[in-house]
Formats: sequence, structure tokens, C-alpha cells
Amino acid sequence: MIQQEVLPEELLELAAKSGAEAAEVFQSKSLSRPVFFEANRLKQLESAEAEGTALRLWHNGRPGLAVAYGPVAAQDLVNRAISLSHLNEPETIELNHAYECRYPDIGEGVAVQTLVNWGKEAISLVREKYPEVLCTAEWDCEIESTRLVNSLGLDCSHSDTTLSCFLSAEWVRGEDFLSVGDGQTERGNLEPATIAQNIIERLNWAKNNVNSPTGKVPVLFTAKAADMLWGTVTAALNGKMVIEKASPWSDRLGEAMISEKITLSQQPDSGPYSCPFDDEGTQTRNLVFIKNGVLQLFYADRSTGKLLGSGTTGNGFRPGLGSYPTPGLFNIVIEPGTGSLADLIAQMDEGIIVDQMLGGGAGISGEFSVNVDLGYRVKKGKIIGRVKDTMVAGNVYTALKQIVQLGGDGEWNGSCYTPSVIVEGLSVTGKT
Repeated sequence: MIQQEVLPEELLELAAKSGAEAAEVFQSKSLSRPVFFEANRLKQLESAEAEGTALRLWHNGRPGLAVAYGPVAAQDLVNRAISLSHLNEPETIELNHAYECRYPDIGEGVAVQTLVNWGKEAISLVREKYPEVLCTAEWDCEIESTRLVNSLGLDCSHSDTTLSCFLSAEWVRGEDFLSVGDGQTERGNLEPATIAQNIIERLNWAKNNVNSPTGKVPVLFTAKAADMLWGTVTAALNGKMVIEKASPWSDRLGEAMISEKITLSQQPDSGPYSCPFDDEGTQTRNLVFIKNGVLQLFYADRSTGKLLGSGTTGNGFRPGLGSYPTPGLFNIVIEPGTGSLADLIAQMDEGIIVDQMLGGGAGISGEFSVNVDLGYRVKKGKIIGRVKDTMVAGNVYTALKQIVQLGGDGEWNGSCYTPSVIVEGLSVTGKT
């Protein structure tokens, strides 16, 4: 485990002596060793360390939250939290019950030289096929440690080691500029040859620029682009949105909301990240939110779960150290279908592939309009070239009722595991 500089036990003791009825301490620390490449060459090695401590207490029933980054005088942090509590209204104290669990460290680190070698290998493989491109890359090994302690006797901690990388290739052809990127987030090992092959394949597809189709045509979102769709779905499943009546699914439990091809779950122990407990100290668990298109469950933290009547689902997470826990998801898995990306392309008579986008997601409304940063046109099951100046617009909820096919090519995109997906019902506009 990474050692913390401020002892939570000291903060809890000082908070109690200062008149707080209850308190909790949330600590996080990360250590990363990123390796950067620029213009095909190793640029720099770094070692970045960050530590933060958040103290939340209740004084005369009023909550106060104070945060420190790095070393801090314990009494100063307590005094700051009590001062801030005077500005807030009294509330019900929400703390988890007493239990102690120190989870085993998960993941294995690799040497910096290994990261350097992987980066050089991937860039070399790309430039063997396309010597004119300029590659930029970042390869990283990060250790994250979390500990949560409260005045009721809760004490839980875990440490997680994850490897990640991202490689982009820039190709300038006269006035035509193309940037193709791909990456991995894994445990224990990264595969530079796989990343390089993905980049090369997309550069091959982009050799020719072609006109975009217009109107409502099938759209294939690759695995690295499909998470835009799931962002809207996870927002609709948020218990806080349900209470506020902002979710269009608020009163629809047990109903079929999207295509029966879709099953969406949370699997905290899967993939390159682990999360044995949420930021309130509740143990996380496997949960199925949508099964074959039917809405099964909303996710909630302690406060939201109480209002919903369901209780917490172990999904209370802090957007940042200075924030209170709020409903959030971790390790979302969309159950893959069948067939490779090539198989999905082969079944399209006319349509486009969206691989990279410019612009944000759709949000809770589901309405979106995004520029295609990297996309391709498909005709009769074959890619005929890259499309430029193309926009895709529509409604995510509508599109997810019109799923044509989910691929079997699932991969982790951050903490979301998704396959490629073909949808209908979206409008495509572009130069003809």
C-alpha cells in the first residue's frame, strides 16, 4: 500500500475533541510514471505523485467538508471543516456502519524501460508501413490507493495498479490532415503490436477521401466511439435523476426501454480497474441494470437510495475530493454480440463508420449532434474511403431501440466495456 502522510485516526480524534458528532476521512494517493513520445522519438520520462485528504464532519448537525492536497496540519484541517459547517443547514448524518477490510493489492507494475520499449515498438511498426506519419504517444503505469475511515469504526482500503497507453499518428497530405488514435488500458501487459495494427488498418481505410452519404443511413460506432451512446443510458439510470424526474425512465422499471439485444451491467471486479467499495464504504457488487432491453434497477448512493426506497446499491462516488458522494457507476459492461468489426462492416449495404468524434455526448436528453473526426463510408459491405465534413445527429434513445447488430469485439474504453454497434435512426449530413 502507498503510505499516507496524514493519519485518518488523528483527524477523527481531533474532530471529536472539537465537538463534531461524527466524521469521516477519505484519502487517495496516486503514483504514475508516464513515458512520452513526440514526433516519433522519446521525449521525456516523468514521475507524478498526488495525494489528497478530505475530512467531512458534522458539527451541531451541520456538515462541513475540507480538503488538503499533500501534507497538512491535522488541526488546521479540522478547524477549516468546522468553520465551513457553520455555513450549511443541519442534515441527517449518513455514515456507513463499522467494518474493517483491507483488500489485497490488485495489478502489477512494469519497469519504465518496458514502457519505453513498448512505445518504440508500436511507433516502429506504424512507420514501417507509413514512414511519413508523425507519432505521438504516452505509456503509463499508475498505482492508485484509497482509504476510507469514519467515526463509527469503518476502515477500508485498497490499492490498484493499471497500465495504459495511447498512440496517435498524424498524416499530412498537402492540405489534408489526418489524425488516427488508439489505445489500451490493461492489467500487467500492453500489446504494442495490436495498437500499431489498429492504427495501420485505419490509415489504410483513409487513403482515399470520398463523399459522405446523407439522410438516415445505418451508422456503425466502433468500440472506442460507442461509449457516447452508453453515457446517455447511464445518466437515465442515475437514481438522483430519477428522484428529480429528469430521467425519461423514472417510472418505467420492468419495462422494455431499448433493444432486446442490450444487456448492461456493473462488474466491479472486471477489467483493468478494481473498486471493492464505493466512496461511502459500501461494498460494490455485480448489478444488472438492463437485461435484454428491460429496465431492472437504478443505481444510488446512501441518501438517494433512502429517497428511492431501494437503499444504496454501493454506487456512492465523489466526482472529486472536494465533493460529496453522489450516484456514479464503475466498470460498466455492455454484453457483446457476435462477429468481428469486419463482419459488421460486411453486413452493411450503405452507411458510415464513426471511429472518432468531435464534441461532447448527448446527455440525459439523448439529443446530440457531433462532427465526425474520423469516419469511413461503407458500400456493399466494403469501406471505400474516409468521409470529411460529416455530422451525425439524432436521439440516443431512439437509436438504441433500432439496434441492427452488436459486435463481438468488446474492449475497455476507460471503465466502460463495449463492443462496436450498428444503429439506425440517426441522420447523416455531409458534402456530396
